[in-house]
Amino acid sequence: MAVEGIFVTVELEGDLAKRIHAHQLAFDPKMANYLPPHVTLIGSSGAGPIPADTPLAELKAKIGAVAAATPPITLRFGPPERFVQREIVSLPLDPHGPIRTLHERLRSCGLTFMQARYPFTPHCTINLYPTLTPANLKRMLAIREREEFTVRTLCVYHTREPQRPKLLFKAVLGGAAA
Repeated sequence: MAVEGIFVTVELEGDLAKRIHAHQLAFDPKMANYLPPHVTLIGSSGAGPIPADTPLAELKAKIGAVAAATPPITLRFGPPERFVQREIVSLPLDPHGPIRTLHERLRSCGLTFMQARYPFTPHCTINLYPTLTPANLKRMLAIREREEFTVRTLCVYHTREPQRPKLLFKAVLGGAAA
């Protein structure tokens, strides 16, 4: 099922992003070249995509206000997990605490959302498309990214699968839209 709508993500930065991108390239080059390593806050879990026809000015005003009122957030990934009955392995984040607060602020900012496909499960996907082999699954589940990282910017994308997402704007946490 193709998805179209507006997604809100946070992109990883620095050495952590480079390492995770290398993992993605090793296990799923198709996904690795779709978007930089990221965590989706709005669009797939907890809240579905924002309708694609939402005016850009409304998106900037409402998402920008949430970003401006939210200080940067420091997080850490847990050990990799395979989604139940799926061919997807990801690095999970604790779904409680500051990432949940940011997600809930976005959900309650006055925008309309389509139906979410899954409960809120913040994560960075390592593989999405290929069928898992026992050897690759074992290698992915052995990955450890223990470094803390700070989320500083929200990225707002128009997604129309199978096309590459289009970046609409960025909103800096604790600051104005970029």
